[in-house]
Amino acid sequence: MQLFKKITLFTTIMAFCLIVLGAYVRLSDAGLGCPDWPGCFGTLTVPESQMAIEKAQHTFPDQIIENGKAWKEMAHRYVAGILGLLILIIGVLAHKNKKSLKVNILVPYSLLALVFFQAMLGMLTVTLLLKPIIVSAHLIGGMTTLAILTYISYEHFNKNSKLTLKNDIIFYMTRFSLILIFIQIFLGGWTSTNYAGLACTDFPTCHGEWIPNMDFKNGFNIFRNLGQTFEGAPISLDALQAIQWIHRIGAVTVIIYFSYLSFTLMKYKQLRFESMLLLALLAAQFIIGIANLMLHLPMVLAVSHNLIAALLVIIMTVINTKIKKQHA
Repeated sequence: MQLFKKITLFTTIMAFCLIVLGAYVRLSDAGLGCPDWPGCFGTLTVPESQMAIEKAQHTFPDQIIENGKAWKEMAHRYVAGILGLLILIIGVLAHKNKKSLKVNILVPYSLLALVFFQAMLGMLTVTLLLKPIIVSAHLIGGMTTLAILTYISYEHFNKNSKLTLKNDIIFYMTRFSLILIFIQIFLGGWTSTNYAGLACTDFPTCHGEWIPNMDFKNGFNIFRNLGQTFEGAPISLDALQAIQWIHRIGAVTVIIYFSYLSFTLMKYKQLRFESMLLLALLAAQFIIGIANLMLHLPMVLAVSHNLIAALLVIIMTVINTKIKKQHA
């Protein structure tokens, strides 16, 4: 099982890096750097020579060839492909070592299904021209992959027994925290994919109002295309403000909920480090979120916002893996 443990840990780290890379690609508007999938302008690499560029331009006459953006997108695809192969290896090794596996065999199997689903979403992201629901689902799929890999890795590297929580309320609050963080990540992804990050440029108000004009119907219609209402009209500022405002409400909810949970779990020696780290990450995420608004989404801060979201998924997965409910 040593090989399985090492590959799983490496794949977990790689999944984390891929999430950060994906955020960079999305935020630098390179998601459509290659108009086709899985290749780029009909090849496995980015066209560099004059002949290759002319051929690509002939094949895709409506597409402007920007090599910088194309290479960012292809780098993301290459890393995703390697990650997929590693997860396939994890699935094979898990199948061969069923008796020594410390998680249910369905867990690594589910990873294989998830990777296939992610590949399909990656293709649809390009073919459907960055449709917000597809891009947001792709982000959630990536975070779910990271959570599952973290769970498998921790179960196989951890040698301590699980902490039994006698308080059922705290146990279920901890379990629900994972759901809550994924909801907030979806809201953040929805904000980013709809380019609503600067719909409100002040804080804590939005254009000087606590409750601005908002169009929830068009803001949260999952069937519409990027920048449009479902009917095809340009999306309004009110719709973008609704997206931004709900993300803020989600952020406040997460901060209050997780702060209470952190201070509660801090009473347990086995969870003290994780609880303190959780508080630090929450504070950093809050500060970076406000700074993104005030500084108009500088790349380093925007990517960092995604990076910390991934770290929050890791830390909450570890905390949930370390605990168990007391049986009656």
